[in-house]
Amino acid sequence: MRWTVLDSPIGEFSVATEDDAVCGAHFGRVETAVEVPGDELSGRAVAELRAYFAGELTEFTVPVAVRRGSEFERAVWREMTRIPYGETSTYGEVARVVGDPGAARAVGMACNRNPAPVIVPCHRIVGAGAKLVGFGGGLPRKVKLLELEAGVALRRAWS
Repeated sequence: MRWTVLDSPIGEFSVATEDDAVCGAHFGRVETAVEVPGDELSGRAVAELRAYFAGELTEFTVPVAVRRGSEFERAVWREMTRIPYGETSTYGEVARVVGDPGAARAVGMACNRNPAPVIVPCHRIVGAGAKLVGFGGGLPRKVKLLELEAGVALRRAWS
């Protein structure tokens, strides 16, 4: 696994690649991360993340391979990728979609265990009534990501 670090509006952000896919992301610097990507896939992942943070990319195309997690967690992570850019869903709504309507708290735990935050957009999941609750990267980062996406979505809708 190769970790690469980039500066972003939410602080340092590390992304991991292995074989032919992104396999992880982390808020902050991972100790083994390098400053400059050394291979094509790392370079592509960093370029897409930079474009996302600049408001130029609304959908990641870099391949992602999640190599861990329970069936339920994987279902939640798949559902996260279906939440449109600039929109949100609730923990309860995601629980219903993945087939366990009473599992809102378990959805929250799956969000916390998301191996590739931002790319797999756990920040788009909010509490009932659009309440901002819990985020592994801290609520200020969640707010920044949601504000970024909402601003870009509005500009695109009005242009």
